[in-house]
Amino acid sequence: MAELNKEVVDLVWGRPGISGISASLFRRWTQGFVFSETEHTALEQFEGGPCAVIAPVQAFLLKNILFNRDGPNWRHITEEEQNMALCSTLADILELASSTSSTTSYCLVTWAKGQSPHTSTTHTHTALTGGPESSQTLQDQLPTALAAADLGFERFHSHLQKRSVKSLLELREEVVSLYGTWTGRCGVLLFLYSVILTKGIENIRNEIEDTKEPLIDPVYGHGSQSLVNLLVTGHAVSNVWDGDRECSGMKLHGIHNKASVGFLTLMESLRYCKVGAFLKSPKFPIWILGSETHLSVFFTKEMCLVAPESPSEQARRVFQSFDPEDNGFIPDSLLEEVMKALDLVSEPQYVNLMKSKLDPEGLGIVLLAPFLLEFFPDQDSGIPEAFPVYHYNGLKQSNHNERVEYVQGTALILGFEDPMVRTDDTPVKRCLQTKWPYIELLWTTDHSPSLN
Repeated sequence: MAELNKEVVDLVWGRPGISGISASLFRRWTQGFVFSETEHTALEQFEGGPCAVIAPVQAFLLKNILFNRDGPNWRHITEEEQNMALCSTLADILELASSTSSTTSYCLVTWAKGQSPHTSTTHTHTALTGGPESSQTLQDQLPTALAAADLGFERFHSHLQKRSVKSLLELREEVVSLYGTWTGRCGVLLFLYSVILTKGIENIRNEIEDTKEPLIDPVYGHGSQSLVNLLVTGHAVSNVWDGDRECSGMKLHGIHNKASVGFLTLMESLRYCKVGAFLKSPKFPIWILGSETHLSVFFTKEMCLVAPESPSEQARRVFQSFDPEDNGFIPDSLLEEVMKALDLVSEPQYVNLMKSKLDPEGLGIVLLAPFLLEFFPDQDSGIPEAFPVYHYNGLKQSNHNERVEYVQGTALILGFEDPMVRTDDTPVKRCLQTKWPYIELLWTTDHSPSLN
């Protein structure tokens, strides 16, 4: 394979590349962006694996549909509206990748001349392996978004080429004209490769913590956190905390800016990681939810959920920064530092008085709940008592009756002093509790949504 093509394969699939990828694993990734027949704004995922691309695209798609268009009937859009919403979303993600790199152009990876199974259209392209530009007509051979059985890993990569465009306007025009490419077979991979080449292979390598770790696991086929972060933030960093951290002389990269859509993970409830505020509190109330093996999306239209921090929310965040193991308490010796960080009165005599009040039994610890109740009582977060929420899972087999549809429910975000409402302790709820510890969910169906 040409050197550039080999670099893409090594980055995405790892070494030894072609010879090390099983046919069944590659086949799971060979699908396009296809809308559900029963939920007009939801994308379907045919098999496990490509959720690392499909779920972020779904999250940005919902952002565009929910907040960039008028009308309450957001769940029922026409085929033309689907076309424009998907293309606008893909262009947004490509623009994000370009904005976080040193490149000044955008790359669109498509089929080489005569190899596409998609709708007929004409473009001028440059081969992915380099070479002169040529005009091509793309013939419609397969109407399905599933890959043909004879399309193997090596054959796929031998028939790719790229087109570079310089302006955002030209990018959006090209993305629209290639709608059949994105929805046809291998559209997910073609878009992923477009993001990678737009961002720049070297830029991605500089951000990934372990350059030997591919973006797609060559054994199990799931996407890495770096891949998810690349699509959500434009940076292929490996961690989900805020900012960079030093560890044994190594600089570990995290998230540096508030993301448009958020990310929460069940792994945090199991204490394997800690998601920072830039992903937990995004610009729009849409969160990608991660389980051990899958990605889904939780969302609402309530913008108050992503409003600026209230004083009590800031206090919770600062307190928890002194509680890295998330125990729900800190040693009383740290109380003065917490109070200083929150610009509270921190004279030694007053701090000692607060220690006695917050730790009457002399256990040497200060609990989060009494601390918030003492310094930030009756704080109104601005969040309604109850509001509608939705959960999306793109896998048919993870949906009731194997139809990809949103599961609708009602969320209640209570205070620590409020009486608890008894609801099921599901993985979805445990995942959301990493953001809202006292959230309760009442689903409108008998079937709770699946995180897997």
